[in-house]
Amino acid sequence: MRDRHSLQISIIDYDSGNLRSVAKALEKYGVDPITTSDSDIILKSDAVILPGVGSAPSAMQALSNRNLIEPIKQYIALGKPFFGICLGLQLLFNKTDEGDSDCFGVISGNVRQLSSGLKVPHMGWNSIDIKKTHPILEGIPSGEFFYFVHSYFVVPQESGDITATTDYGEVFCSIYAKDNLIATQFHPEKSGDIGLRIYKNFIDMCVSYKKYNDKTREQH
Repeated sequence: MRDRHSLQISIIDYDSGNLRSVAKALEKYGVDPITTSDSDIILKSDAVILPGVGSAPSAMQALSNRNLIEPIKQYIALGKPFFGICLGLQLLFNKTDEGDSDCFGVISGNVRQLSSGLKVPHMGWNSIDIKKTHPILEGIPSGEFFYFVHSYFVVPQESGDITATTDYGEVFCSIYAKDNLIATQFHPEKSGDIGLRIYKNFIDMCVSYKKYNDKTREQH
């Protein structure tokens, strides 16, 4: 618990997302998160969370207005733990069909609109089909249900980076995880105990990464 309490996890505040709900989920596991739009704080963090609801063009404009786009890219390039939620997943890709907008471009691929003929937005509980193991899924079996609210979905260029999929008339990527870059299309903070497990796993990843980094620095 002491290791968790010492973590500096920043939740990026750009007036989009369930910031308080995300913070409460982290607090449950002994983390005291910082909600911030300060790029210096973000870059010095042990881990960063980018939540998001609403439209991608509006979110990119809000992040640009706060001069956060380049600092977020710089942070991700450091290889430290980063977690994107819902719109925070979509913004990591090259481009979105929503307003034909450019996004961060840190993940190769695009964002497309759901067109399954089913009701859009896709809203409510749906299950995940796990495609590969990753620490973010520790203790979470395939078939578990999470809470979704979205009209767009991501299409990674590298299908091998798709960690879990969900079927809503068409199969889409619902978890992307590669090394310390993790993102979910669903909202873990709205997904009950199983969603909280996602946050616990992320925190455990952050603790392990920080310990490894601290030990490496001591050896030099």
